[in-house]
Amino acid sequence: MKDFIQLNHWIKTHGDLALDLVRVYLGVGLIIKAVFFVTHTEYLMNLMAGAGSWWFAPAALMHYIVLAHFCGGVCLLFGLFTRTAALVQLPIFFSAIFYVYLPRIVSSVEARQSLEFAGLVLFLLCLISVYGGGRWSMDNWLAGKQHDRLFETDSHVTKPA
Repeated sequence: MKDFIQLNHWIKTHGDLALDLVRVYLGVGLIIKAVFFVTHTEYLMNLMAGAGSWWFAPAALMHYIVLAHFCGGVCLLFGLFTRTAALVQLPIFFSAIFYVYLPRIVSSVEARQSLEFAGLVLFLLCLISVYGGGRWSMDNWLAGKQHDRLFETDSHVTKPA
């Protein structure tokens, strides 16, 4: 019982680590999804075709999705430009939920499961876009380096007496 109390206390005092792990997990997941879309372009095109006719080219949208998932995933993985990387993903997941999965929710179980997963990822991306990179991110490391330089003193500059 004492171990569970200590574990509970550690989790409460290190909550930022949990969000960092979520950020890293989302980054890896988005990279894997981008690689999947590159290797299975027909699957992505079928998903977009099922969403209805659009006035813009599906190929351009496909490139946006793959680039956003890959570059955004790498940025989320390392915590670099974290809020921007998460915000770039939001239109993709809103579109996936409302234009791809919701219209097909009654017709197939697969669409329902994909809807639930896309909703979860959308929620986590919103959370990351508000919270930011976290303590174990490149954003935080770079901000600390810039903050340290701000308070450096020059040894050759003399202060007025």
